[in-house]
Amino acid sequence: MVTLDLKAVTTPVGVLRILAVVLTCISFSLVASVFHTTESFWTYCMFTWCFCFCVTILIIVLEFTSLSAKLPISWNDFTAAFAMLASLMVLVASIVYPRFYACQLCGRQIGASVTSWLCWIVYLSEVIFTRAKPGEISGFLSTVPGLLKVLEAFVACIIFICLDYTGYALFAGLKWCVAVYSICFIFAILVIIFTICRLLTLFPAPFDKVLIVCNVLAVLMYATAAVIWPLYSFRNRSRPSICDLPNVVCGWDLSIVVTIMTYLNLIAYIVDTVYSFRLVFFVSRT
Repeated sequence: MVTLDLKAVTTPVGVLRILAVVLTCISFSLVASVFHTTESFWTYCMFTWCFCFCVTILIIVLEFTSLSAKLPISWNDFTAAFAMLASLMVLVASIVYPRFYACQLCGRQIGASVTSWLCWIVYLSEVIFTRAKPGEISGFLSTVPGLLKVLEAFVACIIFICLDYTGYALFAGLKWCVAVYSICFIFAILVIIFTICRLLTLFPAPFDKVLIVCNVLAVLMYATAAVIWPLYSFRNRSRPSICDLPNVVCGWDLSIVVTIMTYLNLIAYIVDTVYSFRLVFFVSRT
């Protein structure tokens, strides 16, 4: 029997989700009314707004009908992970779309950019509202290490998107960096999936200890990539003049993006390791 729960749409988080549905709908409607293209950046932006719109509506409906409690997953972990993922995806779309497709006289493109930024603020607010407070019992993905796992996986996806234009296959050192990104990404995704599906008991050792060991290895591996990637990508290379042309995908610029994302993930893994180490060896003892 379906039981309607008005709290799903009247609590602060519920109101934020309704706003997110409205703003994402406005964003992709404005963009779709201008023109269609198969360019990867345009496709990413449209996919982001449509994906967040559909999943947010699904979350609202499942919580409003109380069906979320009957699903064989950790609902709090799922919603926390999605809010974090949506905030990151919309942030990138809010940067990319006006950079490549908006102009001073493009009213609908500017409007879509504005609503996209507002949508990012809404999803970020949801992350802040649903984040676990110190001492509060909640799902792993609503804690700081859990949110960092989502961030680490998303940053790795940004790196993968940029790799096709960087010529990484020419150097063994850059291939090692790609291996680092791939291995760490796979582990982060496994942690997210196992947490949402309540499969953490399948780990052969205590989950928190496994997490610390893997985070330490990820820090060491990303530290090597943070040195090797810029060394091989920019040694004896200057920025090509073609990169100054408008709306041109420049491999040299994307190599810079990969470098920045590498350092960002290195910082994320360091913070993740320190925070997890503190929770396991200090907070748990008190």
